[in-house]
Amino acid sequence: MAIYLHLQTHGMTPKEIACITKAYEQTLRTLCVKDRDDPLTELVARTIIKIAQTGVKDPAQISAQAISELEMLGDRRLGN
Repeated sequence: MAIYLHLQTHGMTPKEIACITKAYEQTLRTLCVKDRDDPLTELVARTIIKIAQTGVKDPAQISAQAISELEMLGDRRLGN
């Protein structure tokens, strides 16, 4: 899974890792991403970690913010 590779290099505490992992799993479920080899998982992982590094600690809030950012990115790519 993409998130675990990133977490190994960011030197986070176990509590931070648990929070980020929960947000990551929740985001993938919300986006209906079942294939963990889907390239989207990498983008989700990077987005989740970026948001967590801003100090957001609640997994649900991290997930919601990540989904919002990913939707905006998708809209820009589609020219909307």
